[in-house]
Amino acid sequence: EVHLVESGGGSVQPGGSLTLSCLASGFPFSEHDMVWARQAPGKELEWLSTFTTGDSRTFYANSVKGRFTISRDNAKNTVYLQLNSLKIEDTAMYYCFKDSIHGTRGQGTQVTVSS
Repeated sequence: EVHLVESGGGSVQPGGSLTLSCLASGFPFSEHDMVWARQAPGKELEWLSTFTTGDSRTFYANSVKGRFTISRDNAKNTVYLQLNSLKIEDTAMYYCFKDSIHGTRGQGTQVTVSS
């Protein structure tokens, strides 16, 4: 059974940083793309970043490009999302996904940015 557990969220001031983690189990982690997305209250799910397997390419939404960094450690079955220069509008529940935003996701970790 696929299982994804996000952690690392919290409350920070604008300009702050957080590192989110997603521990995966139940599937061959190194063989799958991993994705981060977020959902703010009353808004649709927003794709943020993908780390592909094989060629190890990374992709980012324009809204986070240059501020967020995705990485993965296949030995630890973990994908990370480094959040820098956080803005109030980054407040949301953050989720990791296996393969795509249409795949299995975890329970999420809350990020709140406020002054």
